[in-house]
Amino acid sequence: MQNYLFVHFREKTSPEGEQVYFALSRDGFHWEALNDGQPVLWAYYGDHGVRDMTVVRDRATGRFHIFATDLSLAYGMRGKYNHSWRNINLHGSKELAHWWSDDLIHWSEQEMITLGDEGCGCIWAPDIIFDPENEDYVLHWSYCHADNNYGPMAIYYSRTKDFVHYTRPERLYRKEDSGCIDSAMYEEDGKFYLFVKSEGNPHRMIELVSDHVTGPWTRVDKFDAAMSVVKEGLYEAPTAVRLDDGRWCLFIDYYGVKGAGQGYVPFVAPSMASGDFVRSDAAFSFPYGFKHGTILTITEEEFDRMKAHDWSDVPDRR
Repeated sequence: MQNYLFVHFREKTSPEGEQVYFALSRDGFHWEALNDGQPVLWAYYGDHGVRDMTVVRDRATGRFHIFATDLSLAYGMRGKYNHSWRNINLHGSKELAHWWSDDLIHWSEQEMITLGDEGCGCIWAPDIIFDPENEDYVLHWSYCHADNNYGPMAIYYSRTKDFVHYTRPERLYRKEDSGCIDSAMYEEDGKFYLFVKSEGNPHRMIELVSDHVTGPWTRVDKFDAAMSVVKEGLYEAPTAVRLDDGRWCLFIDYYGVKGAGQGYVPFVAPSMASGDFVRSDAAFSFPYGFKHGTILTITEEEFDRMKAHDWSDVPDRR
């Protein structure tokens, strides 16, 4: 039986929200926070805050890697960004934060990874997937870039085999009629499914499918129909996990209110191919509003080890 780790952040106006949090689940439906709902990793470099985490287990070494957007709104929005998202697009988030661990408990020092080229605006919302064709990992993100005069954002990617060396960024997907951000990709039955937040036409999630990790991409029309009941302009940051019974749960981050009311909303479908994701709030429980993160399937032994660990040894920046 699978167990699950959710790596995420919390929406707070104070800096401790924009750090790395862990939550566990036995079934993917009922979640509990680790470390009494306090951060397990702190950002000491860059913006001193991180958002939009992704986590992966390296197939070659078994090592775990977390990547995150280098961005603190708690610190920066009032200061160097001058309450301007345009300033963030152009001048913030030039690198990704990265941690690694061999046991999910003891983590490396935070390091900053430079992936952007000379045209880099901002690098947001990393996600990563194994590419069986090339036997490497494709790390993809939302990119504001000079190639369209820092206009609507698109999804770019870089490849790595060792989580040390990364290829020059290439474009993964650009939506022709609007920007898109917050990419998340999954494999099912030899096909790859890409979720992004479309920033227009429609202003909600879309699902795409391809035979290859880097495209070309085709829209899944049935997903558009399923999402037609979701109000536009209030949801972002898709992340999904395949449950033990083969169904997929897609979590979409609701940001339509201020404060603690924000967080993930679950949608369940029989398969990625079906696109038929049905909102399923009543079946899930969360200790608080989880924000933009990623779910990793873990073993029962790993679950028990994380659950038993005394997380009070986590350094606290407060």
